[in-house]
Amino acid sequence: MSIIKNDFEKISITKILKAKNNKKLTMITAYDALFANLFQELADMILVGDSLNMSFAGKPDTLSATLEQMIYHANAVCTGASKAFVILDMPFGTYINKDIALKNAVKIYQETNVAAVKVEGGEDRADIVKHLTSNSIAVMGHIGLMPQYVRSEGGYKVRGKTKEDEEQLIKDALAIEKAGAFAIVVEGVLSSVAKKITEAVNVPVIGIGAGNVTDGQVLVWSDMLGFFDEFKPKFVRRYLDGATLVKNAVLQYRNDVQTKQFPSKDEEY
Repeated sequence: MSIIKNDFEKISITKILKAKNNKKLTMITAYDALFANLFQELADMILVGDSLNMSFAGKPDTLSATLEQMIYHANAVCTGASKAFVILDMPFGTYINKDIALKNAVKIYQETNVAAVKVEGGEDRADIVKHLTSNSIAVMGHIGLMPQYVRSEGGYKVRGKTKEDEEQLIKDALAIEKAGAFAIVVEGVLSSVAKKITEAVNVPVIGIGAGNVTDGQVLVWSDMLGFFDEFKPKFVRRYLDGATLVKNAVLQYRNDVQTKQFPSKDEEY
C-alpha cells in the first residue's frame, strides 16, 4: 500500500488511518516553504513542530514558542507544500483547558491551511482532545517523553522503564484514541513498550526514539540532515552532513570573492 502516488494525490486522514498494519508512515518537520516543498512528495506528513523554537530560533527548549510564531511558520509550510498533510504543534500554554484549547485551535484553522493540530499529554489531556475532535478539529496525540513537560519533569527522561509507567503509557494511548485522535506520536519510550502501545490502539503510532516497532517515524529535519550539530540524540540517524557541506560551500564562495573568481564574465550583465 502506498499513500504517495505517482500523480501526488493529496493525503487525507482516511489514508493515514488505512496505513495501520499496511505501510510504515514517514513524517518530517518543516518550518518554511522551501524545505516543505522539498519534502512534500516524499513524506506522508509534515509537522510544523514547536522544535523550531530550538533548531530555528536557538532557544534552549520549546516552551517559549508562541501561537503567532507557529501560525507564521505554518502558513509558510502550507504555501510551499500545498498538497501535503500538514500538522501544527499547539505550543505550550495554548491548551491549558478545553475552552482555551478550542479557541486557539479554531484560530489555527481559520488562519492556516493545516490539516490537524498536535497536543502533548495522555489521560490528563484526553478531555481536551475530545473537546477539539468534537468540534471538528483533527488531533494527533503525543505521549511518552513530552518536550513541553521538560521543566515539570526535570529534564528529558526515557519513559516505560517501570511496569507502572508502561501501564500508564498504554492507558494514555487508549485515552487519546478514545478521545478521537487520528494518530499518536510516541517519543522517548523503550521499544518493547512502544510495541505494546502500538498493538493496543487502532490508530497509527508514530515513533521518535521508540524503535522501529511503531507504525511510522518522525524526525526533525535539521537533525536528520546534519544541520543542527550541537548535539545528536541517540535516536537520530544523520542522512547528510549538512552543516559541513554548507560551511564548505560558503568557504568556497568567500575564497572566490576574495580571489575575484566570482563573479566571472559569464555571470556579468
